[in-house]
Amino acid sequence: MDYKKTNLLILFLLATFISGCSTLQPAEPVSDQGVDDIACVGYIQPPPPGASEASDQELLSKALGASGEGKLCEGKVFVANQPITVYRVWNSEKSYTEYGSWWSFSQPQGPKSKYREDNGICPSWSTLDRLSSCTIKVGAKFVVGPGQSAQCQHMIYAKSAVNQVFIPNDTRVNQVYVENCSEGVVWP
Repeated sequence: MDYKKTNLLILFLLATFISGCSTLQPAEPVSDQGVDDIACVGYIQPPPPGASEASDQELLSKALGASGEGKLCEGKVFVANQPITVYRVWNSEKSYTEYGSWWSFSQPQGPKSKYREDNGICPSWSTLDRLSSCTIKVGAKFVVGPGQSAQCQHMIYAKSAVNQVFIPNDTRVNQVYVENCSEGVVWP
């Protein structure tokens, strides 16, 4: 692990500790190998209160990706036992992306380039110009885990210790597992 990644990991762990994570379950180390036998980085962070671990191999398979795909490197499935707030940055030029699959438990911060790097989001995938918050519906399943690397047209985003939340929304078939959403505001 290079010096920059080591420092980022230390800063992430310190920030997690300082932010009052003592009320949460401890983070679990990621397995030695991702789905493509290439090691992941970081930890699977526990979800906020109101969720419990669940089993759903099909959902987990949808969230995990091989190196370069930009999905999750490793993950755990949870079910919402109460509404849980999540945040999404999306592309206003494609209104159907407002309720996509990739979310965060913490409100996204700029700059945009840092957010792209932390979450493995290629510029061709989204302009990342709107931010919404919603709550996960009670009974909905979701996956939490650190990010997989993403192969973009002119660059590669490395695997990331930043956890993402995969919610299997698909507006094309009226499958939306979030509700009580805020109006998308200009971001960042």
